[in-house]
Amino acid sequence: MCGIVGLFLKDPKLEPQLGAMLTDMLITMTDRGPDSAGIAIYSNSKVGHGKLTVQSATPGVDFKNLDADLGAALGKPVLMLVKSTHAVLEVPADQLDAARSALRELRPGIKVMSSGEGIEIYKEVGLPKDVAARFEVAKMHGTHGIGHTRMATESAVTTMGAHPFSTGADQCLVHNGSLSNHNGVRRVLKQAGMTFETENDTEVGAAFVSHKLQQGETLGNALEATLTDLDGFFTFVVGTKDGFGVVRDPIACKPAVMAETDQYVAFGSEYRALVNLPGIETARVWEPEPATVYFWER
Repeated sequence: MCGIVGLFLKDPKLEPQLGAMLTDMLITMTDRGPDSAGIAIYSNSKVGHGKLTVQSATPGVDFKNLDADLGAALGKPVLMLVKSTHAVLEVPADQLDAARSALRELRPGIKVMSSGEGIEIYKEVGLPKDVAARFEVAKMHGTHGIGHTRMATESAVTTMGAHPFSTGADQCLVHNGSLSNHNGVRRVLKQAGMTFETENDTEVGAAFVSHKLQQGETLGNALEATLTDLDGFFTFVVGTKDGFGVVRDPIACKPAVMAETDQYVAFGSEYRALVNLPGIETARVWEPEPATVYFWER
């Protein structure tokens, strides 16, 4: 099953409402996947600043003085905003990799959810309404975002097994379907230097796209490559710093619907996820074609 929602805003006036609209869309998809849920929010970045979103099973321990400890390790001030089991660490943009390395030494139990200039990822086990409330997603502003509610079929119900998966800077991916050759692709990607946190096939899909981008491919070409190199049935929705992309496998058996107006582009696993969006009654609504890449950039 699983349910995907996505929203790419064209109209800056809607940016204060991004979190609220995504939350409503995701809660509508609850019965497609009640095991865990997550949302990636993209916002306009501060020049020279980067963000690490991290998660801890013991936040009271791991987040205590974390900003001071990390700042001392980097030799630069670090700002921290704690949201339940997650925290957003703001560091100099050119020290994101150094910050990740320092975190492994300072707090080995912490997991990095996302890294980049604009992205924040929040995900946990539980119903969408509970996960969204826990992180106050409805109050978040942003330019675009992706949400996912999961019904686990191929790996354990854990925080790290929840979507979205982020395997590159300012990049994330969610997935509805099942990949049949993910173990073989994982082995090839490991040989190429990619690392994995889970056994989830969706993480393989995310890492596949990231690896293609690292090789200099465009996102469009990377998504095209999923159609030839990944076996199974899938709908991928991908976020980048400036854009939002969708691709379905050649059979396209998993449900998907899109809508576009002058104000936004929206994606939902079912049309009912879109019905409360402003202007939906006059939107262009369509089912994305099989084996076709759709992408919007600002």
